[in-house]
Amino acid sequence: MPITRRFLALTATAALLCQTLLAAPLHAEVLGVSLASDTNPFYVAMRKSIEARAAEIGWEARFVTANESVAAQVQGVEDLVAQGVDGILISPIDAVASGPAYEAAAAAGIPIMSIARQAASAKQTAAIAMDEVGIGHAIGDWLATRLGGTAKIAMITGPSGAETFRNLATGFAEEIAKHPGIEVVFRKEAPLSREQGLRIAEDLLVAHPEVVAIYAGNDELALGVAQAVSAAGLTGKIVITGLNGVPPAKAAVAAGELGMTVEINPVAWGKLGVDTMAKWLAGDHGFDRVNIGHTIIDRK
Repeated sequence: MPITRRFLALTATAALLCQTLLAAPLHAEVLGVSLASDTNPFYVAMRKSIEARAAEIGWEARFVTANESVAAQVQGVEDLVAQGVDGILISPIDAVASGPAYEAAAAAGIPIMSIARQAASAKQTAAIAMDEVGIGHAIGDWLATRLGGTAKIAMITGPSGAETFRNLATGFAEEIAKHPGIEVVFRKEAPLSREQGLRIAEDLLVAHPEVVAIYAGNDELALGVAQAVSAAGLTGKIVITGLNGVPPAKAAVAAGELGMTVEINPVAWGKLGVDTMAKWLAGDHGFDRVNIGHTIIDRK
């Protein structure tokens, strides 16, 4: 059956970026990049997009490896600072613990912008972000509509130190709280991997066999949950929600293994990150946040 898409447009600020960049000359710059993961499909796609957009405007993009290690991320950014890059895009693994990376960039006078995840640092130049709480509300509204009436559900929210996933979970929980017949009976934070989703869901299904829906912080967790649900013979009986809209998740939605995912296009996000940094380096400092759009993908 066809997948339906309900599109929510980019914010006006983001939409105006292209016009701004066309009007201003771009100079060769070196862009440092520290993404949260080298292997997550979402970040793999984002990296390719950043590389492509940087090449289009004549920039060099230098990437450092983090792979969900805060220590590695901080060291990588410090290395970029030592190399004298012109600007840094970072997807902070931990909103607080990644702070020294922001401090190092600020001390060197290098703009440092968060992308995909946000930091709690006052040294964050800007955030290329999503409406995290709003998206959480959208997921909660979709699920409440799907379930109706009375239901018991679970939440696997994502990394404990990542503000983005706390905000998403907050929005979701706030929306679910509007429906007194729906009860969250299990909630756990976890790293964003299929292995974690599988392991936690296996235990969850034993401890709470009454659960009829599981909120997952991202698609990797959701796909792991789907494996556990399938192994238990419960595919189609437990609704699973995801986030990011990576191709395996969209395929799982089409197959009825996931109830929905929220597509936040990493290719568009990577391009927006480069363009936002270009705008800043061109002298426009009249913003501290740019929001990417999102699309809810489900199966009708």
